[in-house]
Amino acid sequence: MLWSLIKVLLFIAAIAGLTYGADLLLQSPEGVRIVVAGWEFSLGPLQAAIVLLLLVALLWLMMKLTGLLVATLRFLNGDETAISRYFDRNRERKGYQALSEGLMALASGEGRLALIRAQRAEKFLESPDLTTLLVAQAAEAAGDTKRATAAYRTLVSNEATRFVGVRGLLRQKLAEGDTDTALALAEKAFALKPKHAETQDILLKLQSEKADWKGARTTLGAKLKAGSLPKDVYRRRDAVLALQEARGVMDETASTEAREAAIEANKRSPDLIPAAVMAGRGLIEKGDKKAAARILKKAWSVLPHPEIAAAFAEIEPEETPVQRLKRFTALTSQQGDSDQTKLLLAELNIAAEDYPAARRALGDLPTARPTQRALAIMAAVERGEGSDEAVVRGWLSRALTAPRGPQWCCDKCQAIHATWQPICENCGGFDTLSWRDPVETSGQSATGAELLPLLVGQPKAAKVEDDVIDLAPNQTDAAQKKA
Repeated sequence: MLWSLIKVLLFIAAIAGLTYGADLLLQSPEGVRIVVAGWEFSLGPLQAAIVLLLLVALLWLMMKLTGLLVATLRFLNGDETAISRYFDRNRERKGYQALSEGLMALASGEGRLALIRAQRAEKFLESPDLTTLLVAQAAEAAGDTKRATAAYRTLVSNEATRFVGVRGLLRQKLAEGDTDTALALAEKAFALKPKHAETQDILLKLQSEKADWKGARTTLGAKLKAGSLPKDVYRRRDAVLALQEARGVMDETASTEAREAAIEANKRSPDLIPAAVMAGRGLIEKGDKKAAARILKKAWSVLPHPEIAAAFAEIEPEETPVQRLKRFTALTSQQGDSDQTKLLLAELNIAAEDYPAARRALGDLPTARPTQRALAIMAAVERGEGSDEAVVRGWLSRALTAPRGPQWCCDKCQAIHATWQPICENCGGFDTLSWRDPVETSGQSATGAELLPLLVGQPKAAKVEDDVIDLAPNQTDAAQKKA
C-alpha cells in the first residue's frame, strides 16, 4: 500500500515538473530563428523543444531502417543475421514439436504417424542423432524395414551414434534369422561397448549356437568383469562352456586335450555330471584309474546318476559280478538313501544272482515311488527267485505305464531331453537342464535299454526286455477280448 502511494506521488511530481517546465518555456520571450536556403523559421522555446524531440525520433528511425536494410542484404548473402536467427528459431520450434509428436506416436504404437512426424522433424532439425534414430524406430514400427535399415546405416557412419546403429541392425538380423550376420554385428557392438549387458547376452547366445565355445568363454569373462554375473554362476557356466569345448576337441580325436579340458570343466563345477563322466573316461583312457574313480565318487556324492555308474563300471570292464559289487561299495556307501543308489545296488545284486539282496536294496521303491526302471528290476528279481510268470508279467505291465523317473528336464520350458545339452533345444535356454523328475512323469519308454543299464548282455536282463516288448500286443488282445 505504501509503495503504491509513493508511485502515485512520484507520477504527480513528474507531471507537475513537466507542466512547470512547459509554462516557463511559454513565458520565455526568447526563441529560436532558423534560416535555411532563404527560408527563415522563428520558433518559440516550446516549439523548439518539440522540434528537437521530433528530430531525435527521426534520427533513431533512420538508424533502424538502415540496420534493417543492411541485415536484409546480409541475409540475402547467406550471413547469420537477426532475420536468419528468427527463421531458425521458427524452424527449430516446428522441428521439436514434430519430434515430440513422433515420440508420442511411437509410444502409442502408431508407427505410420510416427514415421510422418519423424520425417517432418528431420526436415526442420539439423540433429541427425535424434531424428535419424526416430526415423529408424518409426520405420520399424510401421513395417518399413528397408527405410529402417537405411536409417541405421546412417547412424553407423557417425562415430557418436555408431553403437546405436549397429545395435539396430543386429536386432533386424536376429528378427530375419540371419544368425551369421547377427554374430558379426554382435561382435562389433561388443567391441564398441564391452560392458553393455544386452550385447553380452546376445553375443553369448549366438556364440553358443555356433559352437564357438572359446569365444563364448571370453564373453562370459567380460560379463563377470562388468559385474553383471555372480561368481558362482560364472564358474558353473564357464564349466559348461569348457565341457563343450572338450567335446569339440574329442570330436577331433585329440584325446589328450579333451581330457585336460574335461578335467578343467569338472574342477570348475564338480556337480556338472557330464563333465565328471567325460573327465573320468578321459583318465581311464590315460590309464589313471585312481584319479578317474576319485572324480566319479565325488560326482556321485553330489548327485547320483546312471551315467556316473556306467563310467565307474568302465574302470574295470573285465571284473566278475561279485567283484564289481564289492568295488561299487565306494559308490553305494554314499547317498545310500537316494533312489539311484538303491536301484544301482539292486542291479548289481541281480548281476551277482543274489536276488534276496536285490529285493532288500530296492526296499519300497516299486510301491512308494514306482518308475519303469524300478518295476523292471522288481520283475527281474521275481523271475530270479522263481516266481510265477503271471507275477513277472504283472510287474512288467505296470512298468509300461509307470513314470520314467528322473530325466534331463529344462527348468525354463520343462522340455525333456535324452542327453544333457548346454542349450535347450526347445526354448534355447542356456544351462537350464537339470536331472530331476519331469512335471509330467507318465509315458511309455522309447526303448528298454535304460531299464537295466549295467546288465546289458546278461541273459535274464535280456529276457526281461523281451517280455517288455512282447507285453504290449498281449495287453491289446486281452483288451479286445474283454470288449
